[in-house]
Amino acid sequence: MKPSTEKRSSGIPLIGDLPWGSHFCQFYQTKQDLLDVLIPYFKAGLENNELCVWVTSDFLTRREALHALKKSVPGFSDHLAKGQMEIFPYTDWYLIGGNFDLQRTLNMWMEKHDDALSKGFAGTRVSGNPYWIDNKKDWDDFAAYEAEINNVIGGTKLLVLCTYSLKKCGVMEILDVVKNHAFALAKNRGTWQMVTNPAFAQGYLA
Repeated sequence: MKPSTEKRSSGIPLIGDLPWGSHFCQFYQTKQDLLDVLIPYFKAGLENNELCVWVTSDFLTRREALHALKKSVPGFSDHLAKGQMEIFPYTDWYLIGGNFDLQRTLNMWMEKHDDALSKGFAGTRVSGNPYWIDNKKDWDDFAAYEAEINNVIGGTKLLVLCTYSLKKCGVMEILDVVKNHAFALAKNRGTWQMVTNPAFAQGYLA
């Protein structure tokens, strides 16, 4: 997967600008951890004419996400009214029909991407969350899905930020996550830090 040369503001000071086609992750423990990263991330997308799509979980719900965005993003109601910000509960994205389907989910992201470009948006900025996973089969399927994202994201105008609860990840799960993303954000003693994956990271970060 070769990243684009065109850079976009991530909105996250630790990261800076990112090329289209970036696929990275965040590990979190609290709701505030999530908001610390996702609010500036989506704020930058809204300010730069990108379609923004946030798939939420039971940990931080669609209602809580909307409230946080309204509080932090000037003119958020206008962005929402013109369809620039879409927020889906995980049941309406990953678990349509009650089960997770890798290809269906990938197709949904690509449809959003193509639709955004046809409507005049610069691209699509998304975030998803597998907090709903509670068994090994779903975890393995989701890990395969994460790997497949890397096979299809090249050449797109997509930014993909996946968020993982540390309370639901053991050592093996963390390794699964890190190997499928260009870099990971995590808090260490109260400070956000970034760990890059050498297999991906060259050319990603300025």
